[in-house]
Amino acid sequence: MSENPDVPEPDVRTLDPRSLRGLAHPLRMRLLNALRHHGPATASQLADRLGESSGATSYHLRQLASHGFVADDPERGKGRERWWKAADRGVMVDAALHFDPSPEVRGALSTFMHESASIHGQEVSTWLGTMHDWPDAWATKADLSDFTLRLTPELLAELDGRIHDLIAGYVDRAAAEGDEDVAQVRIHLHAFPQKRLSAPDA
Repeated sequence: MSENPDVPEPDVRTLDPRSLRGLAHPLRMRLLNALRHHGPATASQLADRLGESSGATSYHLRQLASHGFVADDPERGKGRERWWKAADRGVMVDAALHFDPSPEVRGALSTFMHESASIHGQEVSTWLGTMHDWPDAWATKADLSDFTLRLTPELLAELDGRIHDLIAGYVDRAAAEGDEDVAQVRIHLHAFPQKRLSAPDA
């Protein structure tokens, strides 16, 4: 999930009020996340993966399809069971959604952002629980870092844009260079202002 970078990334959809309301549901976001990161699947396969009923996954996949987030996969959907694939690589939050006068839109944005943070936390926890299953080359290269800077809103936007540009330069680079030791790598970016606590009285 990106938030209004200066230059939209390719294959990334900008959310408007209607599409935001269609996506802002915990199970729908988890379904879309699974299809983006693990490829096409059926409702039954996704139900097994996410610990949900196939009836629930089927319903919410149809809702995602009605908003254009997922589509039929014609290469696999030749049997009785319907295969789904993600329609886009990601989504971007338009800054205007933060100022939408509709309580429904603001509530959907809150749900979307909280669920995004929850998914990130789950992914980090999964990595920490499985990191010793990976070769040392991977386990020692993964990174969990945090930084505290003093910035203006404009400098934060500049930093965010430069980070997005840097990451974009690595898209498909390993495949283009013919590397064999390739894995899917997740990168989370959280940048937000924080109130400083007052110093305790001496």
